[in-house]
Amino acid sequence: MYTIGIDYGTLSGRALLVDVHSGAEVATAVYEYPHGVIEEALPATGRKLPPEWALQHPQDYLDVLYHTVPAVMKESGVNPAEVVGIGIDFTASTPMPTKADGTPLCFLEQFRGEPHAYVKLWKHHASQPQADKINATARARGETWLKRYGGKYSSEWFFSKLLQILEEAPSVYREIDTFVEAADWVIWQLTGNLTRNTCTAGYKMLVQDGDYPSPEFFAALNPEFGNVIGTKVGREFAPLGANAGGLTSAMAEKLGLPADIAVAVANVDAHVTVPAVRATEPGIMVMIMGTSTCHMICDEKLADVPGMCGVVDGGIVPKLYGFEAGQSAVGDIFAWFVDNAVPPEYHEAASSAGLGLHAYLEREASTQKPGEHGLLALDWWNGNRSTLVDTELSGLLIGMTLATRAPDIYRALIEATAFGTREIIETFEASGVQVKTLIAAGGLPEKNALLRQIYADVTGRSMRLAGSSQSPALGSAIHAAVAAGVYPDIQAASDALGRLKDDVVNPIPENQAVYDALYQDYKLLYDTFGRGANDVMKRLRKIRDAGRGEALS
Repeated sequence: MYTIGIDYGTLSGRALLVDVHSGAEVATAVYEYPHGVIEEALPATGRKLPPEWALQHPQDYLDVLYHTVPAVMKESGVNPAEVVGIGIDFTASTPMPTKADGTPLCFLEQFRGEPHAYVKLWKHHASQPQADKINATARARGETWLKRYGGKYSSEWFFSKLLQILEEAPSVYREIDTFVEAADWVIWQLTGNLTRNTCTAGYKMLVQDGDYPSPEFFAALNPEFGNVIGTKVGREFAPLGANAGGLTSAMAEKLGLPADIAVAVANVDAHVTVPAVRATEPGIMVMIMGTSTCHMICDEKLADVPGMCGVVDGGIVPKLYGFEAGQSAVGDIFAWFVDNAVPPEYHEAASSAGLGLHAYLEREASTQKPGEHGLLALDWWNGNRSTLVDTELSGLLIGMTLATRAPDIYRALIEATAFGTREIIETFEASGVQVKTLIAAGGLPEKNALLRQIYADVTGRSMRLAGSSQSPALGSAIHAAVAAGVYPDIQAASDALGRLKDDVVNPIPENQAVYDALYQDYKLLYDTFGRGANDVMKRLRKIRDAGRGEALS
């Protein structure tokens, strides 16, 4: 028997066919989103977007299904009758406005040129004013649920984005029948059933202890928002690992799978990775490292952790509190540097060495000792998700001289992201959530040995690596196996199908000592620019936005 896990990332979707008894990964396929991330202009009309917008087109999500599922079936030669379930995971929060039948507004001719009719990707930060209003209103009203989100609700999340539509495009808001996470929308397309998964509901949609905040809270944000629950957003929540319904006949025909096979309730890409690396016990922090990093850890007790993304009972695995924190940019920072700031001679040297530019810079930077380059950076190129929860912060690099070279900066940027992770770990531990072991998943730690060692040295903790290069997709396949009844629960399926590499990366004591000293200066910069009176980053942003023009054009 087999299940299929589909991982929807920021730029592509990938499917993985898994043998649910042996755990063997039989076949995989990847499909790049044709529309990619829409940040500058709408593809249909060319309408320009202001800064901090990040949209996607839901047709890309359907095309992932239509291309990858038939591809893995063809590559594997497996009889479709042996496939018993399918599961998906998604970046979050990535919600979209739809009509009552699930048709996205942007599919309708009259909305093709309306930015608010499209999917708002997780890194859409233009709803920061609405997040500020949510936080200020919650504090003024003494809303107790705010502590569950580290004291701040993010512009990246569900209700910030929906409130932005109401305030900036009220006519579009009134056309919305259902505002839904893309993850749950894909399950809707697969099964014909609209479900809202407990993971996204808890971490992104303000659902705590089984319900939303009161109608009075939403009305305090905007009178028209007072009835948002029950009109635009439903109250039913589906547990992780549950069966959301059978695959419809129409979708089964398109995918080449049997109708009525189990479709698991959707999940978030980071959270679904936890069972894929056998991290279903307390004290194990899983770092899902890609364009950004999510930090997941479970504990038996509830704790309020400043600046965390959220804590949800059963939000990652049943019977444990699942905590989430994160960094808004990690791989994106390295990609920015390589794409925009590396001199031609390094491109030529990398080509002569038969290496990609990232691999070449890693090789050159790995010859240095910690601190040798004399640089220090703040890893806020896309704002700070944890622990400051402030998307208006920006990157910082100090210590440069006329002798500074590209590999120096490359290494300093890796170190900055490791320092950011250490800040998150220390905040968890100061709040009573112990971090005993690190597990890294994703393409970054798998490909970059220097990054692995720096993270171990900076955090002072041993690190293990995921056993699969497609851990989120494997996690979705694990959830599909539970939904199909192959395993009784997520923990059992994780024990059977989760994978870790044997290698352990241990901190090097002499490196650790240098990084301990550098971290103190990182903390000084962190507090000065993130918590202090120095708001130069925000002033620069305002000047930039004024120059570009903030209004939709």
